[in-house]
Amino acid sequence: MYQKFQAPQIFTGSELIEGSDMVLVADEQGVIQELVPIMEAGEAVQKVDGILCPGFINAHCHLELSHLKGMIPPKTGLQEFVKQIVGLRKVEDAIIQEAIEAAENEMYHNGIVAVGDICNTLDTLNTKAKHKLAYYSFVELYDLDPTRAQDKINAGIIIQNTFEQNCIRASLVPHAPYSCTFALLKLLATHFGSHTISMHNQETEAENEFFKTKTGDFLGMYERTKVSLDFFHATNKSSLQSVLPKLNQAAAFILVHNSFTSTADIQEVQQQMPNTFWCLCPNANQYIESAMPPIALLSAQKAKIVIGTDSYASNWSLNLLDELKTIQLHHPEIQLAEMLSWATYNGACALQMDKHLGSFTKGKKPGIVTINGLDEQGKLNKTSSIKRLI
Repeated sequence: MYQKFQAPQIFTGSELIEGSDMVLVADEQGVIQELVPIMEAGEAVQKVDGILCPGFINAHCHLELSHLKGMIPPKTGLQEFVKQIVGLRKVEDAIIQEAIEAAENEMYHNGIVAVGDICNTLDTLNTKAKHKLAYYSFVELYDLDPTRAQDKINAGIIIQNTFEQNCIRASLVPHAPYSCTFALLKLLATHFGSHTISMHNQETEAENEFFKTKTGDFLGMYERTKVSLDFFHATNKSSLQSVLPKLNQAAAFILVHNSFTSTADIQEVQQQMPNTFWCLCPNANQYIESAMPPIALLSAQKAKIVIGTDSYASNWSLNLLDELKTIQLHHPEIQLAEMLSWATYNGACALQMDKHLGSFTKGKKPGIVTINGLDEQGKLNKTSSIKRLI
């Protein structure tokens, strides 16, 4: 028995086509069979409103922080945000598990089919092991004591192996340039192999200032946590350019946030790591620092862009469509088809899931959603919504 869908428009994963005379055919399990003219589709065609689209890929989330929803006030700045995260993480396990399950259900109903998820613990294991969504678990490491680098790797390997024993792909990744010593980055690189890695990048200008001159607001953050910076020497380069040589052997790389990334940074990455994806989390940037990533610059440089929600600690929802709405609000010149490719096919490629997800290609099982409520110009607005069909 086949499922057949007809809509005014169909986004295939790469292009937006007028689909009023086309029908998308999938089997009972949601595996794509073909896209055919309605005259060849036969009976039992379901007519739906809006745009038919492959399921969304959330390239950056912190599912284990879901219990922090509404607990950290918006617009506190990155340093205060990080400080509060540390203080609020530890609560009863039952509360954490309930919040993780609720967050996953929200993502599912918002048309998300796969998630690149940052993990510091195994709190998300039980939920992920049910395989309601596909996950790539990024086991995040950080430490500013060079003598503890191997211990951090060893602890991370235990988490990574546990995820993989439950058929959940996982890799060891650095948290951010400012929270990892070069010694830790060097050891991490020996574990990259064929994995995708992820890293928070240039969320604040103070991060670049610290690497260039060893001055600025980050010094106060390190002083408060009693971290000795005797090992660190200014590089006279941006944070990203400073650590890139330690990371450029990864098979694929997701850089997250990128609020203060420059043209020179992008060009250096494209030269050293062409298989890099730039993850935009605009609502999280708005939540933490009222900032926006340089979307027009990334697009002009032909960077491969993906979309993430970040966590409930730093967002009002776990809905990729809300992220696209924010991008549309600040950049009305960006076409909807381009943004949808960021949220579907590009995301699948970044998580190495494009053999099964991201496009309406025969044999894939990408999920099928509809997007409704566009304005007269075919753009997203406040009332636009998403509905999961499969």
